Amino acid sequence: MTQSSNTPYEALEVGQTARYTRTVGERDIQLFAEVSGDRNPVHLDAAYAATSMFKERIAHGMFSGALISAAVACELPGPGTIYVGQSMRFTAPVKLGDTLTVRLEILEKLPKFRVRVATQVFNQRDEMVVDGEAEIIAPRKALTVELAELPTITIG
Repeated sequence: MTQSSNTPYEALEVGQTARYTRTVGERDIQLFAEVSGDRNPVHLDAAYAATSMFKERIAHGMFSGALISAAVACELPGPGTIYVGQSMRFTAPVKLGDTLTVRLEILEKLPKFRVRVATQVFNQRDEMVVDGEAEIIAPRKALTVELAELPTITIG
């Protein structure tokens, strides 16, 4: 199992950063479509996507949002963080095979353990694909947890 440690509110500093990286694969698109119910053909149908403004299949925009959530939950501040809000602007399409890096930066510490966090996602060419900001409630105390092993999921 993998362990993950958090950074509690008192230890967070404005300007502190973290990163989280993942490559988008076919399995990700299929699973995200199944879990979300979003079966827009621009994500799933190559022939349809070829007629779109993108000329090829693209990942769901909220897949990038899910990676931001993972970065906040597992990297900074980490386990025990509670999401309050998220704004996102999609600035470029994400294509299958893209390697996405979420970049987080602590912008401001607010009362009642709330924190504003810059949330940006870049592809492997360092092109910004998502620009946003989150408001979270940071954990009050330091903790290290074991991250659950996920079951094998097959698509068929």
